[in-house]
Amino acid sequence: MPNINDIVTYAQDSATNLGIKKFDIYGSTVDETSVQVDQGEPKQVKASNRSGVTVRVWNEDNTVGVTSTTDVDSNGIELALKTAYEASFFGVKDNVPEFSPEATAPVADIPNEKAPQAPVSQLIETLIAAEKDLLQAHSAIARVPYNGLSQRDIDRFYLNSQGAIRTESRSYASIYLYSKTEQENKKPRSAGAFRINSSLDSLDIPACLKEAAEKTISHLDYQNIKTGKYTVVFSPEAFLSLIGAFSNIFNAQNILDKQSLSTPESLGKQIASPLLSLYDDALHPANVAAETFDGEGTPTRRVSLIENGVLSGFIHSAGTAKRLNAQPTGHANMGAKITVSSNFYHVLPGTNSQPEYNLDNAENVILIDDLQALHAGVQALQGSFSLPFDGWIVNKGEKISIDSATVAGDFLEVMRSIIFIEQEAELTPGGVCPRVWVDGLSITGE
Repeated sequence: MPNINDIVTYAQDSATNLGIKKFDIYGSTVDETSVQVDQGEPKQVKASNRSGVTVRVWNEDNTVGVTSTTDVDSNGIELALKTAYEASFFGVKDNVPEFSPEATAPVADIPNEKAPQAPVSQLIETLIAAEKDLLQAHSAIARVPYNGLSQRDIDRFYLNSQGAIRTESRSYASIYLYSKTEQENKKPRSAGAFRINSSLDSLDIPACLKEAAEKTISHLDYQNIKTGKYTVVFSPEAFLSLIGAFSNIFNAQNILDKQSLSTPESLGKQIASPLLSLYDDALHPANVAAETFDGEGTPTRRVSLIENGVLSGFIHSAGTAKRLNAQPTGHANMGAKITVSSNFYHVLPGTNSQPEYNLDNAENVILIDDLQALHAGVQALQGSFSLPFDGWIVNKGEKISIDSATVAGDFLEVMRSIIFIEQEAELTPGGVCPRVWVDGLSITGE
């Protein structure tokens, strides 16, 4: 991919030649290598280098056309500008997108560099060794059917005809291990773990191995549970996956499209227990894939969504912010239509809760490790869910795996029924979060 200065030159020259006065371009290139193994042998090796840009052009009537291309040399940029200009005459006339008012505002000063990529042979050897160690962790672990080790370099940029120019680069590596057991007269049990960091050298593979093994072994001796109401403790990953499934509550585009549990008037209302505070923080130090600007060039930032149970903010693009008389928050995705999505959640305890709860002395508590079938079991516009899960029943620190069960409820009622949020937070793919205790959730046993 040409460097950003070349693309700026191509765009400015082509726009001048075509008589285009207003345009912007968002682009990225991704260089990725990933491997999978099976029984000590490479199963799949993939390498890709993907690049592309999205071009928006406004005409004299201030309607906008959009096009995308993977050809980012001078001819490709010129053709994209020309195509977008022609499409602009068919653009919408209501709520026409505009440049972000913060496209030239300073972005956060965080490390902006790439780590050297490891050779494919090293990735394969590392993952084969991890698979071997996991298989040896317990005689019942028969396979590691799902696994992967990948490394990725990302370069992103945004520019517009008013002089905005942004660029950044990032690297990160990740590993995923998911093991499966086979025991006579017993159902197969499985569990997994995930780690991410800035490079292969800094990836905590031993911790990933230990977590995957311990979770898998803990599911070997399972039992049925009775259907009923239980106090439920959500793991950090499980709680954030539930938050993500109902993220329309905070999404300004969903709210404007009337595809949300919230309305513009919901701000300032109590929607959760005072024990909960929730932020979207793309710049959190634990977010190794941090982005300092969004698809419209708006700087990312820490956004308060829930403060002590009160709905305190929405996530915005430039367009939704203008329509709701707010400020853009750095959550826009550039495309044929600007969409809005979350970056990186951060859950914190709100007001102090008394009494405190602890799994070491709790009785008959359900600990949910992983929620499943989120694509099918969530009714995002009704606020309800019914989801199978992996987890344990806990009695005074003793964990016994649950054979098969489903948790169901109303999301807003779950938020209001939070009785405790632990202090110690964990890093998950979706953000940073501690374990969250919820009272009176419906569990259906087998």
